[in-house]
Amino acid sequence: MTLIFKIVPKAMWQTAEAAGVFKGAPVDLADGYIHFSTADQARETAAKHFKGQDDLLLAAFESEPFGETLKWEPSRGGALFPHLYADLKPGDAIWVKALPLSADGVHVFPEMSA
Repeated sequence: MTLIFKIVPKAMWQTAEAAGVFKGAPVDLADGYIHFSTADQARETAAKHFKGQDDLLLAAFESEPFGETLKWEPSRGGALFPHLYADLKPGDAIWVKALPLSADGVHVFPEMSA
């Protein structure tokens, strides 16, 4: 099982849960796919794209059930990132955990296993 992770503002996730679908954050909608990160990529993603943002969640998903709608494509430094070319069902998350900021402004990641 390969876990992939989505960092998302809590309010946006709650709206998606109520609707039963997450169509993506503004950057996802602009790019035409939902951005995910692997466990090794998530910290850098948080630092680069969510610096100083509080009230975030980290949602974990199994990559395999997405099938052909999930593509591994080169991004930062040529690393392959998981990109979902479909809507996301919040209920499919393996888990969703808080991604708080420490006193020094760095996100505190939870245990990232299933």
